[in-house]
Amino acid sequence: MNRTRRLLALAIAVTLAATALVGATPSAYAANILTNSGFESGSLSGWTCSGGTGSVVGNPVHTGSYALAAAASSGDNARCSQTVTVKPSTAYTLSAWVRGSYVYLGVNGGASTWTPSATAYTKLTLSFTTGSSQTSAQVFVHGWYGSGTYNADDVELDGPGGGDPQPGVPGQPGAPRLGAVGDSSIALSWTASAGTVSGYRVYEGDTAVTTTTSPSATISGLRACTSHTYTVAAYNSVGESAKSAPVTGTTTGCTDTGLPKHALIGYMHASFANGSGYIRMADIPPAWDIINLSFGEPTSVTSGDIRFNRCPASECPNVEGEADFIAAIRTKQAQGKKVLISIGGQNGQVQLTTTAARDAFVRSVGEIIDRYGLDGLDVDFEGHSLYLNPGDTDFRNPTTPVIVNLISALRTLKARYGAKFVLTMAPETFFVQVGYKFYGGAGGGDNRTGSYLPVIHAMRDALTVLHVQDYNSGPVTGLDEQWHTMGGADFHIAMTDMVKAGFPVANTGHTFPGLRADQIAFGLPAATSAGNGHTPPAQVHQALNCLVKGQSCGGYTLRGGTSPALRGLMTWSINWDRYFNWEFMNNHEPFLNALP
Repeated sequence: MNRTRRLLALAIAVTLAATALVGATPSAYAANILTNSGFESGSLSGWTCSGGTGSVVGNPVHTGSYALAAAASSGDNARCSQTVTVKPSTAYTLSAWVRGSYVYLGVNGGASTWTPSATAYTKLTLSFTTGSSQTSAQVFVHGWYGSGTYNADDVELDGPGGGDPQPGVPGQPGAPRLGAVGDSSIALSWTASAGTVSGYRVYEGDTAVTTTTSPSATISGLRACTSHTYTVAAYNSVGESAKSAPVTGTTTGCTDTGLPKHALIGYMHASFANGSGYIRMADIPPAWDIINLSFGEPTSVTSGDIRFNRCPASECPNVEGEADFIAAIRTKQAQGKKVLISIGGQNGQVQLTTTAARDAFVRSVGEIIDRYGLDGLDVDFEGHSLYLNPGDTDFRNPTTPVIVNLISALRTLKARYGAKFVLTMAPETFFVQVGYKFYGGAGGGDNRTGSYLPVIHAMRDALTVLHVQDYNSGPVTGLDEQWHTMGGADFHIAMTDMVKAGFPVANTGHTFPGLRADQIAFGLPAATSAGNGHTPPAQVHQALNCLVKGQSCGGYTLRGGTSPALRGLMTWSINWDRYFNWEFMNNHEPFLNALP
């Protein structure tokens, strides 16, 4: 969150710099596994172009008689793609001859390259290796918004196709379907594989959790309120099939946190005024369901020693005394409200580089929670608090100390305070959704991109609400492969859908599983003075209607489906909302309450 109005835009130039041009590498294979790679069919057969932007032309061409022409407009980057079957853990080389301004070539969820300007056909080349369970890849070429028409020809993906399994190996099973789900078990069923099948293995990640001879299974011994993602493979004496598409299920038995189905969440400037003035805890209206005290900050960046200092009277003349502040917190809690300490913020850089810092964090945060009798903790790490060391590419098993120590600290606090402990997080899009295209530990760009993902994933079963800051953000690529810009319904829909549906993490070969709908809210500024990306109330309501009901999505298709249990809205801040006569609260609290 911001103490002062600031623009934390992810500049397009920085984004582009993260996808360095990869030089041509000789392929280990001579086979091009793309269909209609030179468009010599005279049609777009095998290719899909967004918004009808693509066509086949006879001039200019690189070789042969035809080439692709695709017209990028201000609202569509003219993305043309083709999906092919591939083999896991295998190296591939992708190349294309392109012509035009800002033309891109890449693999969905992985590597990409581009040229800023090519008046004549220029070859782009990149190499990538498929993940350990990856059986398909989508390659694409696109232009840049408003840059006009580009051309592409002779697109090649060199490597072994995955469509012809070893003779005698069973076919790929159908995607598993969820059956009965209990506190400690999840039942699955799937369409049987073709061919001779000895049995099926159900995998969670790379680990086989059960084996069965029929196309169904029940995984038992699970903890209550935990999420699990499964794939299925068939096997016989010859070998094992490709894994199925994944399915994610969550066991029942989640602890009731006492929050309403749709909650209003806000930050209280408790240690500073920030131009909006101080508001006493007792004067915060009862519409606010979670109140985050801003901020607890470290004594130094790497100490882990967190201090919460209330706003001094010299800055906040109307600040209440300590006893009145605590009494007002108790009153809020008696009304069913949750009051948390928020750690970090714009100025509170927290890097837990050592186990000593981790232990200091646990001790000092616990002291703050105990002193004020708080309900939990909000993690608002910004700036350079989180990052990924080179080679730290598996968000499921992070190795960077600042990540590992934070996860350990949060687990310790959760265990200390029990099931009712409220844990929320407020990352910026740069640290979450940008991880779809760029992941810090994989190299090639800013080492902070996507760095919240391992923390979210590790704490997903203890996480109460994730409310990503849909503001102070640059354009972000959504699951529709389009750039989305803050300030309108479209941005909130696309960014929230990514958290619900999950997404492949850049070029790591791993997929971040989506969260439960009740764990998801989205954040936005209470007013134009509170941050960049303020969204008019009608646009916020459109986004909520799309996400909750599937209505008014503006042409966007929800990959994660509708979310009737979507937790609600977060804002920076309660103080700024009071300053602007409660515009945010008065517009959105009744709307949230009216949602199904």
